[in-house]
Order: sequence, then structure tokens, then C-alpha cells
Amino acid sequence: MKSKKASGIIKHFKGNVSKDDRYNYGRSLREQCPVESHASLDIIDRINPIDLHRESDKGRMSSLLPIRYERMMESPFTFFRGSAGLMAADLSQLPSTKMYLQACGDCHLLNFGGFATPERKLVFDINDFDETSVAPWEWDIKRLASSFAIAGINKGFTTAESQAAAFAVANSYRIHMSEYAEMSALQIWYSQINLKDLIQSGKIRNAKQFDPSQIKKAIKRQPHVKDFTKLVYTKNGKPAIKDFPPLIYHFKDARQEEFSKQAESAYYRYLKTLPNDRRTLLQRYSIYDTAIKVVGVGSVGTQCGIMLLLSATGDPLFLQFKEAKQSVLEPFIGKSMFSNHGQRVVEGQKLMQSASDIFLGWTHDDTGKQFYIRQLRDAKVKPLLENMEYSTLLTYAHSCGWALARAHARTGDPAIISGYVGDNNVFEDAISQFSMLYMNQNNIDYLRMKNEIEKGI
Repeated sequence: MKSKKASGIIKHFKGNVSKDDRYNYGRSLREQCPVESHASLDIIDRINPIDLHRESDKGRMSSLLPIRYERMMESPFTFFRGSAGLMAADLSQLPSTKMYLQACGDCHLLNFGGFATPERKLVFDINDFDETSVAPWEWDIKRLASSFAIAGINKGFTTAESQAAAFAVANSYRIHMSEYAEMSALQIWYSQINLKDLIQSGKIRNAKQFDPSQIKKAIKRQPHVKDFTKLVYTKNGKPAIKDFPPLIYHFKDARQEEFSKQAESAYYRYLKTLPNDRRTLLQRYSIYDTAIKVVGVGSVGTQCGIMLLLSATGDPLFLQFKEAKQSVLEPFIGKSMFSNHGQRVVEGQKLMQSASDIFLGWTHDDTGKQFYIRQLRDAKVKPLLENMEYSTLLTYAHSCGWALARAHARTGDPAIISGYVGDNNVFEDAISQFSMLYMNQNNIDYLRMKNEIEKGI
């Protein structure tokens, strides 16, 4: 599918325009796109999901495709996680406000969590930006709310409970966007959602992964030492990454040598994208080994891996590199302004996150493949969906809605969005109704894909 000419741009009022005027402008946009219209899933010419997934397989490592489809077929929710492109195609045919900002692009509940800032504070935020691009703001909220509806049904919660979780996402988004509309641009930029405060406030409760004692350990833990113990052994007198096939492995013989050579070449290009202070810090480290590491659902089959570096005193550092391809949003909203999709990911992440990894950068190898690089893990606290009780899912939905509102307020105009969504429940009613419709469509697509795989097609 060919990309359209770029049309999605972020627009802001110039000069001194009051909050009330911007709010009223947002309300006026309801004439062209009524809030109630977001409840619709009326698509006239829907793309074939089988064809779309086959198209997305092109350029992936064929040996890993069975893992990709095995993960997608675990449940309707894992299928949804691997179908960001399909949902983008659907959203492009639905009513839109045409208000563009920096969007996540793959906004689902497992792409949120806690992580450490450079100041070693744990914040709650979005943490995956592979598909980030400039797009209509409502695309993110619809995908996030739908993920809660699908996950709720998948966990055995009732239809009413699952719809209530989707409602909670949109409700939290609307309420917090109204709060951001009262802040200055700098106040919004500096704002963070402190994970400790979130837990103490009761917004996230009864979740072991968010236990305060575990958070304290995560912050104090020496970076990368736990990963070093788990992932490294001594080979021919030197530290090397252990193989855990098919998820972590080295190529054989000459292919591994070429892979390592390409990775090292890309690493030195990556250094040039970092600020001088980060390059100076990385000069203390040397590369010891590189291996393929399979990650996520949507990324399986792309060239992703880890790199082991050690300082002169033996301190470990793991860097993760992920191949960056065209965002799934681009065929519908226009090409990225960045020629390197690794840079697209990095720049989008820095715009949306309240604090980003100090080693976040981009690069390309000698074959032209594009990548972004970051630390493998840095005191991350990820939600465990399988252990969530309904009360936890509901409060977690509120937290994700809040985090998305904060991210959108950084590049969008919160007063305009707040004016559009209004001060009653019409917006969340529409989004929750849409989410249940999309849950049903996702189930149909999942069963159709499962049938195709079982037939061996």
C-alpha cells in the first residue's frame, strides 16, 4: 500500500489566544465531527486482515514468523497487540476530528508501565513508540480503550465490566485533559506521574508488580547486574551472551561474524546521534558480544537484539537495538518527516514521554536497515495482566488514560481537545461503545486468522 502525501501536521494558535477561545474552537469542531460519531464502527470497504498480515511479514526474518503467529494466536488480546496496522486501517475510515498531534500509534494497556528517569525516580508513562507518528489524537484513545475491552473479556470479566474499563480510560483522559488545559506549556512539559504517588493515592492497588518494596529495590538495584547474572557466561575466557533459543541466540559461524560486524558499525553511527555527555559516558565501555533477541508480538521477525558492553572495571551495560520500519500509521496519514525510522521513534518518544532513556538514539547498518537503540531494561515495572483482579484493571485504566492525556498535552492543545470532549460523559460513552464493537470485530478477525493458520495457508 502506497503512502499518501503527508497531510497530518501539528497546528497551534499563534499569538495571545485565550484558553476560553481555544476551548470554544474545540467545541466548534463538533459540527464537522460530532462527539457521538466516535461510537461508530461503520466501515464500507474494510481491508482483508489476512492480506494485511501477509504484507507485514515482508522483510521479516522468516525463521521467526512461526513465533510471531504463535504469540498472536494465544488469545484475541495477543492478536490485537499484533494488529496495530489493521486497526490503523480501520480508524482511517472513521469520523475524525483531524486534530493532529504526536500519537503513540500502538496504544494498548501493556505499552504502559513504570520506569526509572535519569534522576532515578520511577514514573508511570507510555513505554513503547515503535509506531509513533503525527496522527489524529482520537486514534490513540480508541486503541487504548479497545485494549481494555478486549483484555477484560479475555480475562472472563462480564461485558458490562469490560465496557466500564473502556469507559474509565476515556473518562480519565477527559478529566485530566481538562486539568492540563489550565496549565502553561512549561508546566505540562515538566509534569510527571510519579509511580509512588500513584500507588499511595490508591489509583493502582492490589497489584504485586506495583508493590512499594519492589519499587524501592528496583530503584536501588545496580543497573544491568541482574541481567548480567542471568544472560552472560564465560566463553573462551571472555564474557558472552547465553543462547536461549529461539528467543535469544547467535547465528552460526560466518553469519554471526558478519552480524557482529554490522552491529558494531551501526553502534558507532548511533554514538553520533547522542549528546556529547552520553558519548563521553559510553567511551568507558567496550562491546563484548551481540545476539538476536525476540521481543513483543508486533516486532517478532524484525531484526532486534542485545549488545553486551563492559567498562574497564567490569561494569555491565546491555543495549537493546530494534529494527525500525515505516509506522503502521503512515499509509493513512502520510510519510514521516524523518528519513530514518529509528529517528522517527526516538523523536516521537522524546516528545511524548516525560523522561526518556539517556542512551536513546538511532542508527542504520551497512545494508540500509534502520534501528533505534536504548538500554535493555532500566528499573522497569510492567503490569501483569494475567494477575489483575477487576478492581485493579479498572484503576489501571484510569492511570493509563491519565498518562495518555499528559502525553498528548505535550504536542497538542489541551484546551482545544478539552473543548471538544466537553464536560459530561458523552465522549466516554461513545468511546466505550466503540470499544465493545471493536472487541467483537477483533474476535471475528482472530478466529478468521486462526482458521487460516489451521488450514496451513
